[in-house]
Amino acid sequence: MASEEASLRALESLMTEFFHSYTTNERKREIEELLNNFAQQTGAWRHCLFFLSNTRNEYVMMYSLTVFENLVNKMWIGVASQDKMEIRSCLPKLLLAQHKSVPYFIRNKLCKVIVDIGRQDWPMFYHDFFTNTLQLIQSPALAQLGLVMLKTTSEELACPREDLSVARKDELRKLLLEQVPTVLGLLTGILETYWDKHSVIASTPPPSPTSGESVELLGSLFQGSQYSKLLCQPMAALDSESQQLCCLVLECLAHLFSWIPLSTSITPTLLASIFHFARFGCDLQTKAKTGSFISSNSSSSNGQLNPGTMPPTSNGGGRNGQQSEGVKVDRARLGVLAMTCVNELVSKNCVPMDFEEYLLRMFQQTFFLLQRLTRENNAHTVKSRLQDLDESYLEKFTDFLRLFVSVHLRRIESSPQFPIVEFLALLFKYTFNQPTHEGYFACLDIWSVFLDFLTTKIKSRLADRDSVLNRYKDALVLLLREVLNRIQFRYNQAQLEELDDETLDDDQQTEWQKYLRQSLEVVAKVMELLPSHAFSTLFPVLQENLDVYLGLQQFIVTTGTSRRLNITAENDCRRLHCSLRDLSSLLQAVGRLAEHFIGEVFAARFSDALAVVERLVEVTCYGSQTSLYDLETAVPSVLKPDLIDVHAQALAALQAYSHWLAQFYSEVHSQNQSQFINLITSAIDASSPLITAKVPEKLLLSACHLMVSITSTVRPVFLVTLPAVQNIFNLITTENRTRRLPQEAHMLVCRALSNMLLLPWPNLPESEQQWQTRSSNHASLLAALTREYRILRGTVNITPRQPALGDMKAVIQQTLPVLRDIVDSISGESTKSRQICYQSLQESVQVSLSLFPVFIQQPDVTDEMLAFFLTLFQALRVQMGVAFTGQIIHTFLSMFTREQLAASILQEGSAGCRVVQKFLKILQVVVQEPGQAFKPFLPSILSLCMEQVYPVVAERSSPEVKAEMFELLYQILHQNWRYFFKTSVLTSVQRGAAEDTMENEAQFTAAMQAFGQSFLQPDIHIFKQNLSYLESLNSKHKLYHRKLFRTSMLFHFINVLLQVLLHKSHDLLQEEITLAIYNMASVDFDAFYSAFMPEFLNGCQGVDTSQRAVLARNFKLEQDLPSFTQSVQRLVNDLRYYRLCNSSLPTGTIKL
Repeated sequence: MASEEASLRALESLMTEFFHSYTTNERKREIEELLNNFAQQTGAWRHCLFFLSNTRNEYVMMYSLTVFENLVNKMWIGVASQDKMEIRSCLPKLLLAQHKSVPYFIRNKLCKVIVDIGRQDWPMFYHDFFTNTLQLIQSPALAQLGLVMLKTTSEELACPREDLSVARKDELRKLLLEQVPTVLGLLTGILETYWDKHSVIASTPPPSPTSGESVELLGSLFQGSQYSKLLCQPMAALDSESQQLCCLVLECLAHLFSWIPLSTSITPTLLASIFHFARFGCDLQTKAKTGSFISSNSSSSNGQLNPGTMPPTSNGGGRNGQQSEGVKVDRARLGVLAMTCVNELVSKNCVPMDFEEYLLRMFQQTFFLLQRLTRENNAHTVKSRLQDLDESYLEKFTDFLRLFVSVHLRRIESSPQFPIVEFLALLFKYTFNQPTHEGYFACLDIWSVFLDFLTTKIKSRLADRDSVLNRYKDALVLLLREVLNRIQFRYNQAQLEELDDETLDDDQQTEWQKYLRQSLEVVAKVMELLPSHAFSTLFPVLQENLDVYLGLQQFIVTTGTSRRLNITAENDCRRLHCSLRDLSSLLQAVGRLAEHFIGEVFAARFSDALAVVERLVEVTCYGSQTSLYDLETAVPSVLKPDLIDVHAQALAALQAYSHWLAQFYSEVHSQNQSQFINLITSAIDASSPLITAKVPEKLLLSACHLMVSITSTVRPVFLVTLPAVQNIFNLITTENRTRRLPQEAHMLVCRALSNMLLLPWPNLPESEQQWQTRSSNHASLLAALTREYRILRGTVNITPRQPALGDMKAVIQQTLPVLRDIVDSISGESTKSRQICYQSLQESVQVSLSLFPVFIQQPDVTDEMLAFFLTLFQALRVQMGVAFTGQIIHTFLSMFTREQLAASILQEGSAGCRVVQKFLKILQVVVQEPGQAFKPFLPSILSLCMEQVYPVVAERSSPEVKAEMFELLYQILHQNWRYFFKTSVLTSVQRGAAEDTMENEAQFTAAMQAFGQSFLQPDIHIFKQNLSYLESLNSKHKLYHRKLFRTSMLFHFINVLLQVLLHKSHDLLQEEITLAIYNMASVDFDAFYSAFMPEFLNGCQGVDTSQRAVLARNFKLEQDLPSFTQSVQRLVNDLRYYRLCNSSLPTGTIKL
């Protein structure tokens, strides 16, 4: 005893020293080693039992429990049965003796160790494990402890980690499921008892403005519901201890519901009890000032529940304030936990028939709560009520609504007992009174899901479309109006000004842009359902704001060269700011609706669309003529960006109607076109004055995009003859660096001009396309655009210090992106367009090829050149012809020496690395070309891939180059299969697959080895890509069935993939890996079971002969995918489990 006392004091001293702030890291390592050595000793647990019983030092307690945890989870199989019995007996006694006096985290840890023992030994060797827990729950003084044990049991036994065999996991789940009805009955009893005990049911309630209101509302919503009276009872006044106990019950239920199936064990009484407690979240007194609550899934979530952690009170005084705040926290927490339980149930998509009625009942009860949340009275508006509630409760409630609408609405909607329209009215109130932007966004998402549901339903029931729509029309009308109001500063300035419009999120949107986009998505979905109503709601609001904008001309004062907007009063400026912001948003809304005017509905909605387009043309012309973007204003930092934004959004909205204009053009091509010609001419007149370097870039780019859309989508014949277009031609083709547009705008304008000359005109036969004239005009355009570039042709060599090098690079980097963009824009067009394009480009392509060797040491330039060649290969390789294409490939292959490639690849993320990627992409295009033209290049491409690129990337991460190299390898194999396997499909069917005629076997084997090697490396993206390539080669060419693969590679691949599963290094790809193993094994199941499996198991380290036999026996000889998958998962789990057990056994242990 004395020696144990001394050991305890020494341990306390060591632990205190370890956690002392002055202890060095070196000393900490020494102490850690001492402690680890002690823990490894046989019988260390006895000392730890003594320490736990005789210390108050938390560090010592935690260390001792960790020793027990390690013993139970890693060494239990080697512990003597007598010792196990002693541990099973001592630890629960210790828990009962000390649970009130130790901190909650020590209590929780001790509970977990006991549960871990149950996980190993219940019911065979620890038959009273679960019974003890149930007895604790039923004892009033120990109920809290029992609930902590129950929750820990649910967490550790229902979803155990991998340190158990599959058979044991299945057994535990089955044992627990047998206990579920008893457990749920006990928990229901506790909730009911505490609610009834503390309910204050007043027989004559005092009169108040709100008395009877709930009943009346509820009556209208769920007439005759047997739960209406229950739910209208007054709230229970729970004391602090009762609240804490009920919190624990709800935590247990939430975890149980996360894994038990829906069944009649979840009784109506239990559901009603949970909803009683969910009401606490609706109580205005529940908001906690301490922020959000600890998650109910946290193992330390019971921190506040243990009296051992509370400071002692003196005569019960001095803590009233603290207690009342704590009571508020617990009351709110009850509501949050109750809704967590509800959400766990509602999140289950698979609902048995006998549970559907319960589900309906749950929804009725939840919507009673929704009524309470959205109830208005003299004291509170709905918004102030929601603002006063706990944030976590509101989040949980919103989650419930989302789950209800997305998962269950289709089940419930047609039920006569569920008043869907009244529900939507409540959801409407709940949505538009949310206290935070996040809450509002979440509710908008729910409406989006509902609108999708409604759209799908109507499409599937076209016959009674009108009756379905009429049922919901009022709700949709209200929703549309309110969402539109919410995006307008006129109605909602204070909230909208709070939104950040500068910082970009991961989706490259500001908070304001996200808000507007989500709102407009809802507007567009309503438009799809109620087109005419949506239009008649939106258009007048747009008109109203347009009138303000169009009326600004009268306030423009010109003095000399300056022009000023003569609106200076602060109030007027604020009103103008709001009106301009709203106009900008409404223009986006009108643009978003463009798709609802085309296709089959074009004629029916023509007049509405024409009104919109005419208005947009008018406003864009007005903006450009009056140059509002160029005005001096009273508040330049606010009004100037507003004016620019309105102008840019008007151009963007008009661009959105380009498909409508194209349809208009095709409908009127043989009739009077004056209306159409006027619209297009005006649109070009609105854009062309903005295409100058002096205009703000946002506006300039909007004008350029509109030009591109008109030239690519609408394609009017007369466009090229318009004076405004001629002016743009002159601007772009005249050599004047001072007038040069910014690069992006320059590219867009060049694309638009090229489109006019290259793209076929709609509605006209080939003979009227005027290709000859257009061809010579296009050649002139490209000659002007490439003038400076073509002068570089004579350059033979360069030196890094050459003075003109910077200018030469600038010319290349300005010209090639423009040419690339022009080629890219016609890649999907007719042969004639591509022919003309290549004729105009031919000289520039030859210049590029002659310059390539000169600039090979300048990776930023070669990157640009290869990007250009890649686009040429993708779009114009037929036009370039075989001879010239061959010359290009030959030049590239000779220039990229092994040293050149290695130097580039080693600079990961550099321009050199990007050059190699593009080079490999070009080769991918080449090897995919059908026919024999490029087959002579295959050996040198394969050689480059396997002998020059692969050795450099094999042992490095180089993810970008690797991905392209393996894709090239895959395309070589897939597109040129007969380069390796001469046998035709017919021959292999006739003779059987055994007689594959192979050629280039060494290269094929090297390629397969490269794929196999990639599965041993950590990069999950390359792994996934390459696994899909192998599977694709198997499905298209029977790769796994080929004799060479089957006899010398198949088992190696299966082995590697199984090892990957065992090491859990690529767990995200479990399904894909298992499917690939199945496809490989299914080539010859007999060989897999009789040869591979014994060989694999014999090679497995860390397991003994009997364990190998069990593993082999459990791998069922099934040939269907689900059974095979189950066997693989079982093999992997149990093999890992046996290794874990065996590695933890004491030295010299004899295994039976």
